[in-house]
Amino acid sequence: MNHFLDWRGHAGAAAEKFFKTTLWQGEHVMVGLNCLEPNQTQSLHAHEGADKFYFVLEGEGKFTVGDQERHAAAGALVVAPAGVAHGVTNTRDERLSLLVAIAPGPK
Repeated sequence: MNHFLDWRGHAGAAAEKFFKTTLWQGEHVMVGLNCLEPNQTQSLHAHEGADKFYFVLEGEGKFTVGDQERHAAAGALVVAPAGVAHGVTNTRDERLSLLVAIAPGPK
């Protein structure tokens, strides 16, 4: 098992839908990478019984968590508690890359 990962080696793009991949999954947490090209959206959704966060690695996007909507750029942490609807749209001309974690991880 590799305990040290560089997210940049896992980044990707998809024309029809934003790119996502799992970087690591354990019994208690899943860590992934989401890459959104300009104007791509992750629709509003919620995870019952699991908290989620987005850490913005590069780019900027418009995030919705519950009834709050805000722009966040590289270095920002956006938290979506269990059961709260959340989503994101890349509003810029460059890729938006997000480190994502969900805990507890999917069973």
